[in-house]
Amino acid sequence: MPVKALITYFFSARLPFSIRVLLESAIRNCDEFLVKSKDVNNILNWKVTQYENVEVPFRPARVILQDFTGVPAVVDFAAMRDAVKRLGGDPEKINPVCPADLVIDHSIQVDFNRREDSLQKNQELEFERNRERFEFLKWGSQAFQNMRIIPPGSGIIHQVNLEYLARVVFDQDGLYYPDSLVGTDSHTTMIDGLGVLGWGVGGIEAEAVMLGQPISMVLPEVIGYKLMGSPHHLVTSTDIVLTVTKHLRQVGVVGKFVEFFGPGVAQLSIADRATISNMCPEYGATAAFFPVDLVSIRYLQQTGREENKVKYIQKYLEAAGLFRDFSNTEQDPDFTQVVELDLSTVVPCCSGPKRPQDKVAVSDMRTDFESCLGAKQGFKGFHIPQGHHNDKVKFCYNDADYELAHGSVVIAAITSCTNTSNPSVMLGAGLLAKNAVEAGLTVKPYIKTSLSPGSGVVTYYLRDSGVMPYLSQLGFDVVGYGCMTCIGNSGPLPESVVEAITQGDLVAVGVLSGNRNFEGRVHPNTRANYLASPPLVIAYAIAGTIRIDFETEPLGINADGKPVFLRDIWPTRDEIQAVERKYVIPGMFKEVYEKIEKVNESWNNLKAPTDQLYPWDPNSTYIKSPPFFDNLTMELVPSTPITDAYVLLNLGDSVTTDHISPAGNIARNSPAARYLTNKGLTPREFNSYGSRRGNDAVMARGTFANIRLFNKFITKQAPLTIHLPSNETLDIFDAAERYIQAGQNLILLTGKEYGSGSSRDWAAKGPFLLGIKAVLAESYERIHRSNLVGMGIIPLQYLPGENAEALGLSGQELYTILIPEDKDLRPGMNVEIKLNTGKTFEAIMRFDTDVELTYYRNGGILNYMIRKMANSS
Repeated sequence: MPVKALITYFFSARLPFSIRVLLESAIRNCDEFLVKSKDVNNILNWKVTQYENVEVPFRPARVILQDFTGVPAVVDFAAMRDAVKRLGGDPEKINPVCPADLVIDHSIQVDFNRREDSLQKNQELEFERNRERFEFLKWGSQAFQNMRIIPPGSGIIHQVNLEYLARVVFDQDGLYYPDSLVGTDSHTTMIDGLGVLGWGVGGIEAEAVMLGQPISMVLPEVIGYKLMGSPHHLVTSTDIVLTVTKHLRQVGVVGKFVEFFGPGVAQLSIADRATISNMCPEYGATAAFFPVDLVSIRYLQQTGREENKVKYIQKYLEAAGLFRDFSNTEQDPDFTQVVELDLSTVVPCCSGPKRPQDKVAVSDMRTDFESCLGAKQGFKGFHIPQGHHNDKVKFCYNDADYELAHGSVVIAAITSCTNTSNPSVMLGAGLLAKNAVEAGLTVKPYIKTSLSPGSGVVTYYLRDSGVMPYLSQLGFDVVGYGCMTCIGNSGPLPESVVEAITQGDLVAVGVLSGNRNFEGRVHPNTRANYLASPPLVIAYAIAGTIRIDFETEPLGINADGKPVFLRDIWPTRDEIQAVERKYVIPGMFKEVYEKIEKVNESWNNLKAPTDQLYPWDPNSTYIKSPPFFDNLTMELVPSTPITDAYVLLNLGDSVTTDHISPAGNIARNSPAARYLTNKGLTPREFNSYGSRRGNDAVMARGTFANIRLFNKFITKQAPLTIHLPSNETLDIFDAAERYIQAGQNLILLTGKEYGSGSSRDWAAKGPFLLGIKAVLAESYERIHRSNLVGMGIIPLQYLPGENAEALGLSGQELYTILIPEDKDLRPGMNVEIKLNTGKTFEAIMRFDTDVELTYYRNGGILNYMIRKMANSS
């Protein structure tokens, strides 16, 4: 179709702008092999095909990775080169053809805080702990083409992407096309706020994209989210996103695109939009897209993009029918469904205590938490006996006496790309800190406070606007640039605080400006964790508890003996925007990003191997050649039934990737700790699971090692299971090893939303190494299901209206899954499951596309790519 005719069609057919991006990519990449004419026609006819479960390919313009997922990707690539060579092919065929940016942002912890040298000390420890990983990544940047690495200390992946890496429009030797991407972190969707279509995928799937494979996806429905009105002057973008998150969870948008439109969009800055898009995984959509408009163009200018690039970006998008005027209703596309939000109805809020979608108005925080205390164990319950709700425990810290109670705040962190990318909430926090200090308010010294900006630009404007000293005075010093408390890198709490929490069995609280607050993620000793705007993080830190009604109770008493309420120190939206206009300027973005790849001297001084094949060190506890390809041959192994499988774990709803493959610290009594101890390491040298994702021996032992895991075989939260043949209670890894040694198959039973949370390929690789052949769930998080497919694990889903309880499954049975022969396999088919009790039922085999079936026949996507590359040599 000629370009002019295509643009005319865009407007006459009123296609959603996000679908137009898919269509442009299909037309540009149509080669009648990987992308075919029928694919183009299917996207053109989206209004009909969106309901038909149609599979289409998508070739994004680039890939983005962070180091926790980037290290495993580079490890896989290195091992794939070895495998291709062993099979007689050219190992250098394993090389990214799609540009990839890897940002090292997940390695730094809050070990030091509340001191002038916290940043320096934490960065020194980061290099001490992770030198071997960093050397390996540096090797990867030299060994593989099209791979750029942003060194540690630069910022958080999604903020760096927003402020620096995003092209918006690519210029490839005079050929212009829209920027688009997939990333190995679920919050890749943050870039949708700038009008760049992107979403998170499994690390395994991203590796295939880097090697030139398109993503195979079901053409999505698109929910139009109409924004109207203006926010109240005391409302922050965080309040808006938490409101949107709860609303879209209720609407049901899993597997769909959400596209924002309406006059209210123009009221939101790009930072506001990016905050909303960032939380997309929490409301379950694939993407949360804001098409490019004049506000987007002004943001590119504000962040120091070259003027000539900004001009061609706008000119191209206008010519291609991809530029939006939100005040022009004639440009409004036709959507699958339209839902609305009046921004004037949004009120200040938090989310918690265990899930990001559980919004609580600030005015209700005290009563909501107190109701959670006595409620039965669950997402909104801690099962504390009524007579113990007001328990207090005294303790000593730095020679002073304090006391903790249920609801006491022990962690207060301004952290995460969700909010630190937004100058309005960061400057709002700074202005609130200034007002608080001037009113004589303080934060108790035992509370672990921290500020971890997403880029150096944040520090720049906080310093220039004069608010940094006030933040420091309240304990919110800069502790590092990276994904810290939000990912679980919160570091240790004071021992006396931990002892008091443990002694009183207290529900202590973490308050953070993050996007995830699942059990066991932020810190093992904070059973309740609330997501809040940066100003509210400071407010709750000053209060020292979340059991406070800010309307009727003061934050503290000033020097004159008068009560100081939150309303007395809270800055208005207009005050914040005035400071932002003055201090957030293009020059600071240029200064920070011009030197981003060379500013870290520790990184510059690292020495890395120069071989094209990586020289594996058998003694390394960080980098190890994985066993995934050890027995790979060019011949495919026919599909066969899974017979007499035992259930390794019987789980409930909302089992997250944090439950399956933790990223935080390695417990001293865990199988991973025993492995590292046997390698001669001390507990101080264990580091975190996230940092050891390049070593399969550690990660297999860390699978399901979350202390908050609830296995129905066990009567308490613990990383344990029952080895059914012997009826022994064992660590999950040890039980799996016994089954493997006996040659017994394993499956997993679970409930709704299995694999929700962070995109994490080890949440599929780990179960694979434990011998799990299939997972039977009520529903899956999108990325995790893809990761299971990528590892050759069968994702089975109960028929509608059925689950383990309805079918009377205890998990004690033996399961035989009747997998058809290869020639009879088809996407989304039902398979029969027989139990040793005589019971039979059917489940849906969630291979959703023919491409996914191809990956399964190959034993996973990487096996498929190795065979493909070896054949092409």
